[in-house]
Amino acid sequence: MTSKATSIDIAYRAGVSQSTVSRALRNSPLVNLETRQRIQAIAKELNYKVDKNASNLRTQNSLTLALLICEDPTNDDSMINPFFLSMLGSITRATARQGYDLLVSFQQLSTDWHADYEDSNKADGIILLGYGDYMDYAHKLETLIEKNTHFVIWGAEHNNKAVLSIGCDNHQGGLIATEHLLKLGHRHIAFLGDASGHSPEFRDRYLGHVDALTSAGITANKQLQHHAINTEASGYDAAMALLDAGITFDAVFTASDLIAIGAIRALKKRGVLVPEQVAVVGYDDIPVASFANPALTTVKQDTKYAGEILVESVLKLIRGEEVSQRLIQTSLVIRGSCGANIDER
Repeated sequence: MTSKATSIDIAYRAGVSQSTVSRALRNSPLVNLETRQRIQAIAKELNYKVDKNASNLRTQNSLTLALLICEDPTNDDSMINPFFLSMLGSITRATARQGYDLLVSFQQLSTDWHADYEDSNKADGIILLGYGDYMDYAHKLETLIEKNTHFVIWGAEHNNKAVLSIGCDNHQGGLIATEHLLKLGHRHIAFLGDASGHSPEFRDRYLGHVDALTSAGITANKQLQHHAINTEASGYDAAMALLDAGITFDAVFTASDLIAIGAIRALKKRGVLVPEQVAVVGYDDIPVASFANPALTTVKQDTKYAGEILVESVLKLIRGEEVSQRLIQTSLVIRGSCGANIDER
């Protein structure tokens, strides 16, 4: 019976120390790329498998990341924002490629994220998706900083530079959405979404919208902004309130696709044709957006790239490497809700 290969065998073949092998198999930057690749190739050739339990005991690392998702109101039992479901797949793949496991839970199930995950050695770092009311959320981040937790959040840039945030450029997204509607000739463009500090991502989308109007010589009409949270029901109610207000509008830009889908349903119920009478643009490009009727024009966030950057960033924090906040550019996907029948990316 052939004996199982060990790290000593790999070290002998590669002409390096056993500790160098260990570092290379963990993708440590302390080993140069060429040596890392040579050692990893030898390990693959010898069918070497890392004993994670033994390795974890030696390093006091769990080789696990915790992904904590904010529980949101949804139409099904998932309680997960559909946008985050798309990102979940990317984060899972990126984590696995780095040799880590992924522990997924809801943020609301814990009152002390540091104690329940990093301090208990369940996870070496934490990725946070979603936050509910940002005013309530901010103090939890301050607690994580005080305890030197390795964590990264998906969202708007935080005013505390000690908080590492990765997110899409929401201001740019709001800008390109409104610029597209202006290019189509619309001049009375409503915004549905929370434009306050309680939801900084929605607020930045609104500010991009306002800047696009200003550049076109149009003053934003506060009566055309109606509050909505990220649900279809809220979008429906906001659109109904807009219609009941009797204010003239020829287009609607919403802070999310779910809000847009609810708004379209309200417009249809009132006999308003989309896009013939009112054009609609959403935000996120969740899977259902292309199946809406009409198919939804929307601002696309690159969930695949975002997931990869989130994992890469938290691992850099764990390794003590320099890492900075990132803003990912958005793009516009043009579909039928603005009068087009094809996708333009």
